[in-house]
Amino acid sequence: MKQTLKSILRTVKSVKGNSLAEFATTTALMATLAATAAPKLSEMSEGTKGEKSRNEIDKLIKQAGNFYQDTADLEGRGRFPGQSKFNEAVGGYGYDNGDASTDGTESAVSNSEEHLEDIMDDLGLGDTDGWRDYDGAHANVWVSCFGTSNADATLPGGVSGVIDNAEGVKEWKELVGGETLSSKFQDGHYVYTVVAGGGSGTDVFPPVLFVGDIENMTHFNNVLEP
Repeated sequence: MKQTLKSILRTVKSVKGNSLAEFATTTALMATLAATAAPKLSEMSEGTKGEKSRNEIDKLIKQAGNFYQDTADLEGRGRFPGQSKFNEAVGGYGYDNGDASTDGTESAVSNSEEHLEDIMDDLGLGDTDGWRDYDGAHANVWVSCFGTSNADATLPGGVSGVIDNAEGVKEWKELVGGETLSSKFQDGHYVYTVVAGGGSGTDVFPPVLFVGDIENMTHFNNVLEP
């Protein structure tokens, strides 16, 4: 019996485990790693969403370029989604560049330049810091790509002023195979605006398309000028 107990004790003593001090050291090291890794993981997540947004904006721009070329071939002049003609603005502007006379072309240039200046301000390329987070003062220049009431691309809560254009929604969806592209940001939403073209003959100038994500328009945008 005594021999059996001695054998058991020797076996127990021969099993080497971690001391309390070693366990505490390991725990502290794991906590340090977790604390330093968390911000990096967060940055990676934000970076991934940003990359996705840029890629989808680029996709919209590319498809709009194809649309422009197709309409140019079919209609005589290219236009962008939401436009009925190349000289029509899309956004919160009611100007009409349809007058192709000399005076009309001068007015058209002025109209388009004013529209463009407001866009530049929103993108941080003008006199302001731009639309870095949602601001209702900026919204009335921009139109929702896939509709403000689209359940697959919900407009963020508290956001108002972004315009709808039913024909534009239809044409954008057709361009991406009937899909709806939705920003991965909680406060994101894809919007666009078209500065109208104008003039005629050698004085004609094309429309210009801008697409962005309202999560941060200064960081997530692209432009297409034919």
